[in-house]
Amino acid sequence: MEILEAFDLTQSFRDAGELAGCDHHTVARYVDDRQAGEISQPSRREQLIDPFLLKLEEWVEKSKGKVRADVAHDKLVLMGYEGSERTTRRAVAEAKTAWRAGHRRCYRPWVPEPGMWFQWDYGDGPQVGPLATSLFCAWLAWSRFRVVIPILDKTLPTVIASIDTSLRRFGGVPTYALTDNEKTVSTEHIARIAVRHPEIVAASRHYGLTIATCVPADPESKGGSEATVRIAKSDLVPTEANLLPAYESFAQLEDACRAFCEGINARPHRATKRAPAEMLAEEASRLHPLPDTPYTAAFGVTRRVGENLPVIAYDGSEYSVPHVLAGEVVWVRAHGDAVVVVHVGSTGPVEVARHARTTPGNPRYLDAHFGPAPEGPLDRTPRPTSPAEGDFLGLGEGARLWLKEAASQGVSRIRAKMAEAVALARLHGAGPVDLALGHAAVMERFGEGDVVAILTHLATANSGELRRAGEASSLQPGTRSWEGFGR
Repeated sequence: MEILEAFDLTQSFRDAGELAGCDHHTVARYVDDRQAGEISQPSRREQLIDPFLLKLEEWVEKSKGKVRADVAHDKLVLMGYEGSERTTRRAVAEAKTAWRAGHRRCYRPWVPEPGMWFQWDYGDGPQVGPLATSLFCAWLAWSRFRVVIPILDKTLPTVIASIDTSLRRFGGVPTYALTDNEKTVSTEHIARIAVRHPEIVAASRHYGLTIATCVPADPESKGGSEATVRIAKSDLVPTEANLLPAYESFAQLEDACRAFCEGINARPHRATKRAPAEMLAEEASRLHPLPDTPYTAAFGVTRRVGENLPVIAYDGSEYSVPHVLAGEVVWVRAHGDAVVVVHVGSTGPVEVARHARTTPGNPRYLDAHFGPAPEGPLDRTPRPTSPAEGDFLGLGEGARLWLKEAASQGVSRIRAKMAEAVALARLHGAGPVDLALGHAAVMERFGEGDVVAILTHLATANSGELRRAGEASSLQPGTRSWEGFGR
């Protein structure tokens, strides 16, 4: 094009050749080809790799397009090839392009129907203290409604609990579920036919759900759930992009997952241009009813939590559970070296406790499971039991401190002094009297008239009068008590 542009400008073969940097005969040939309606392409020059192209194509065909150019170059050098590695890379790239053109996989667009499919997959989650977590990621194929649940393991009870929680967030049960070939779903393959785990079959019948698995080693057949995992991991897992640290508690990670789901389901999806939460309202009418009770057979054995002591017994040992579950029924199972406790509530099964296995006589208790600790004998909060006591304690924190200190030192006539303080509060106000009581407690002055003296002093000090210690009033103790010593 530069040659033809130079000729159109100069109308001279030689001048156009000088401008384009080529021979004038070349300019004439291109001009003649343009006049004839055919512009010839530059002819390919012979290269040193030409005698080896058949061997390169053979390697690409045998490796199904996987052979690397550097490996092919090393083999060609041993065969006598003297060209550069750059030329080898170009030849290998051309051979792979030609091979893929004949072996390219063709996809049929999948148009999902409302209420038909949901998919799930797993991703590595962030650290929660010393524990490594995983992310159970599920989504409805039509509405693109996503659910992300943090889990501590991928055992069958955890999978069933996650499925139940996802279905309850969907508001119903679709017809099919598609996932990978985990051992909790497919125990083996015979003649490319997946053999289902009997427990997952029983759980799917409980929910009226048919579980299908993708082709082994073919994640493209369940790309929707793969995309959900990728998006969830980018928002929840610590990366250089979001700079999130490891989560301090499992509850904090659950809150982060819940916030992620609310945010991503509220904004329009790039494919449908509608918010998944909005489309779920339409798809909900096509979902099947969800059973009221989850499938609990895989959660272990049942135990009832004590009414006053939130502890359960399992395998001869005691384990604590959150005190809010007092009197409730929980499911307990052993998983390796851990004991897992699950509670089934209105929102589905939830793991409430996980303890290391122990032996009889060595219970496993967590302080957080027992709620706030009661007041001990050394630190009790004053609470009124009569109107007089209520009037005194109502003066403020100074009055409470005075009562605690006076009682600890065995001061006499405490009730009379409390009544005197209430009377002073009617004359001088509750604030100044409470402040005087606080000073008396700190300085351990519990005698008759001490509160009045401190109250008078505080009133004088607040009036602006400045008092200095002098010869007449010294803080140095006297020696009069030693006059008769030795006589």
